Formats: sequence, C-alpha cells, structure tokens
Amino acid sequence: MKTGLLWFDDDPRKQLQDKVLRAAAHYERKYGQAPNLCFVHPSAFNGNGKRRVKKAGRVEIRAGRSVLPDHLWLGVAESAV
Repeated sequence: MKTGLLWFDDDPRKQLQDKVLRAAAHYERKYGQAPNLCFVHPSAFNGNGKRRVKKAGRVEIRAGRSVLPDHLWLGVAESAV
C-alpha cells in the first residue's frame, strides 16, 4: 500500500475492530472503494511487541511501527489493485 487514508481515533471505550470498521466506512464513502488493509501502531495489539494480524470485516489489520498510536492507515493492498 503506497497511499491511503490516515484516521485518528483515541476513544478508549471502542474496540480496535470497531474503530477500523468506522474508518473503513468513511474511506469507502470518500473514495468509492472499500479498503482491505489497515496498519496500526503495535501497541494497538495490547503492547505485547509481537507482530500480529487481525481482521475487522474484510479489512486485514497489521501492526506498523511507522504508524503513531491512536492512528489507523487504511487503503487497498497493492496485490488487490
């Protein structure tokens, strides 16, 4: 993924999957295409330092050290373009 939408959500009451689904809905309204990949700060995976992959609907969630805490970077994976 070379380009995408950067989304900020620091609501501690929301689960990660809920945040991703909300951001993904906005992405689809804005760009007319559903995202399938989202990078988040590794601390979003409970800060255990292990690289994990989760899903929220059809969006794959991966840890990315270059993403700031409470931010989501959504887009379409290059292999899906």
